[in-house]
Amino acid sequence: MIKLYDNGVYLLNGTEIVEDNNEAKAALASKLGDGVLTKEDAAKNTMAYGILEAHNTSGNMKKLKVKFDKLTSHDITFVGIIQTARASGLEEFPIPYVLTNCHNSLCAVGGTINEDDHMFGLSCAKRYGGMYVPPHQAVIHQFAREMLAAGGKMILGSDSHTRYGALGTMAIGEGGPELVKQLLQKTYDINMPGVVGVYLTGKPRKGVGPQDIALAIIGAVFANGYVNNKVMEFVGDGIDNLSVDYRIGIDVMTTETTCLSSIWKTDQKVKDFYAIHGRVGDYAELAPKQVAYYDGMIYVDLSEIKPMIAMPFHPSNVYTIDELNANLYDILDDVEKKALVSLDNAKVKFTLKDKVKNGKLYVEQGVIAGCAGGGFENICDAADILNGKYIGADEFSLSVYPASQPVYLELVKNGSIAKLMETGATVRTAFCGPCFGAGDVPANNGLSIRHSTRNFPNREGSKITNGQVASVALMDARSIAATAANKGYLTSAEDIDVNFTKPKYFFDSKIYDNRVYNGIGKADKTAEVKFGPGIVDWPTMVALTDDILLKIVSEIHDPVTTTDELIPSGETSSYRSNPLGLAEFTLSRKDPAYVGKAKEVRAVEEVRRTNTCPMQENEEFKKVFTVIKEAYPDLKAGETEIGSAIYAVKPGDGSAREQAASCQRVLGGLANIAKEYATKRYRSNLINWGMIPFIFEEDIPFHKDDFIFIKDIKKAIAEKASEVQAYIVRDTLVPVTLKIGEMTDDERDIIMKGCLINYYRG
Repeated sequence: MIKLYDNGVYLLNGTEIVEDNNEAKAALASKLGDGVLTKEDAAKNTMAYGILEAHNTSGNMKKLKVKFDKLTSHDITFVGIIQTARASGLEEFPIPYVLTNCHNSLCAVGGTINEDDHMFGLSCAKRYGGMYVPPHQAVIHQFAREMLAAGGKMILGSDSHTRYGALGTMAIGEGGPELVKQLLQKTYDINMPGVVGVYLTGKPRKGVGPQDIALAIIGAVFANGYVNNKVMEFVGDGIDNLSVDYRIGIDVMTTETTCLSSIWKTDQKVKDFYAIHGRVGDYAELAPKQVAYYDGMIYVDLSEIKPMIAMPFHPSNVYTIDELNANLYDILDDVEKKALVSLDNAKVKFTLKDKVKNGKLYVEQGVIAGCAGGGFENICDAADILNGKYIGADEFSLSVYPASQPVYLELVKNGSIAKLMETGATVRTAFCGPCFGAGDVPANNGLSIRHSTRNFPNREGSKITNGQVASVALMDARSIAATAANKGYLTSAEDIDVNFTKPKYFFDSKIYDNRVYNGIGKADKTAEVKFGPGIVDWPTMVALTDDILLKIVSEIHDPVTTTDELIPSGETSSYRSNPLGLAEFTLSRKDPAYVGKAKEVRAVEEVRRTNTCPMQENEEFKKVFTVIKEAYPDLKAGETEIGSAIYAVKPGDGSAREQAASCQRVLGGLANIAKEYATKRYRSNLINWGMIPFIFEEDIPFHKDDFIFIKDIKKAIAEKASEVQAYIVRDTLVPVTLKIGEMTDDERDIIMKGCLINYYRG
């Protein structure tokens, strides 16, 4: 059972919830006497507030300027981040920066590019003083849990699932430019986020795993935005009934709620975790103070949560497995209707009803992997369920990816790997591939069940624009194992008779001691940075002009547009270190015409930059500027920046990858227009790459191929205007108001300079 409180709440002594309504003051007074705190004071008593206060440098807790303790990136993002920082004046890493390589099986695409990026990372760790984790050693977040997390500290990562709250660490996943700011000893600037409590009570049922709890919470809060850009703070007596591995499994999935970060109450079990990893000194006891105020409360009775499944194509599309099995055709019909919106492609015919065999749902693939599924306890429990069984010799296959080599080693020692291999499952090294479409891509029309983080369209690696379609349903490792034991027929782990052996975990640091390069605090400025031929500098971007002309080159009306749709993952990521090469894939699986249209606009802008009037070179723009000059006869077309723009209802759900914004920018993008932005990190990425994140909350009066002229935009940005007067260019100018939204002074300056690189160079 999950209950969302309609109002803010007070939490008394970590155990009693008092809702902030007309009865709240009386209830508080009766319990605390004259010592009742104001709501504002009680809000300072959360764990999140205390950690943010300790890391804030502004002196103003409403306007935070945060400095993090550590940074971490993987090989999808670290080349671009370091290249941006180098172009902005980087001398050495001022705080510990860890470069991991867990997206590293792309070497089949692009020749030497994969290992070239790894050598770039190692050479930069040497030159600038960082840590380098070679391929196959650990996925980024497991390494951070084992070696980086610390109680009361903050970590910033260039991956959206940067979440170590269960270990007492507030971690945030952001786009690369935010890490660049930290590398240049600047700050992470945000308004004080709201804090929502998550009160866990009860004990999970046998067979229910952390992914089940997480999916139930996501299903309750995603659509209504209950925790959007807020911090989720986990409290309650139910935490005592969860192992640390179990807590981590819930915590990592908080990203899919669209929250900003997470933090948990810590206890002896967390202290033991640090001790096992040889870092007991990094433990800190955390708990809210006697009276703490939360902006909302999610009440979760763990004993009421059953095994869950998130059907395609979103982690919030949740049902209990029992419910799905009991109402197969009705639910599959509903899933298919939703898929028509998500896929939005006439080339493919999506159905799951053909998976029903003898009244049961058959799946072709199971995967337990990555930062969510590859934990020690998940795999041990899956091995116990499969012990003595086999997965069959038909279409169904099972792949298991332990999250790190130390986890893998312990699974070998305790026999779990042998149990899994005997069933017919394959066991791989640490790799994030199944999570982003670079490994275990299902067959066309295939259905995969995965204990991983996301199940967006294309996320599993299929290409809808090529007429392919496959899909992923998210489940917990235990029910995946139960399904595997049933040879691919969907089965709840509650329906399996199993004895969970719960072996003890022993961490062996020798693997990292012998293989990980640790140059933190030992920058060697004589070390040569190694560049492969695929590593390309960022192209030049110009400063904002007084006026701008936008052409809408893509129009997306899906309720939510993910970053995977803006820039697909998978094999396209082999161009991750080549901004122009990667940009060729922008919106390729959503609007294949986008790149060509954006380039046409960019070509006109390039003419302008040569001091040639675009009116002389292009008939379409000549007509547009003729209409504008009737209203503004003094306008100089050659001094008006020309760029493309995308309209989407709610873009930016999903990955923190900055490429979702930078690819638009290198193709000449100047702005996005949206009803709202799904995440703070995507909006920040736009700003850091010099694009204006306009908001238009009504039904749009403009459409694809329309032009929008904005007079005095630079002045509006400089003078902190909250909105601007814009004009749709038709036979006359049609006025429309675009909101700019709140920005910091630095963010406004970044947009005026053209991008973060220009800002720091200036």
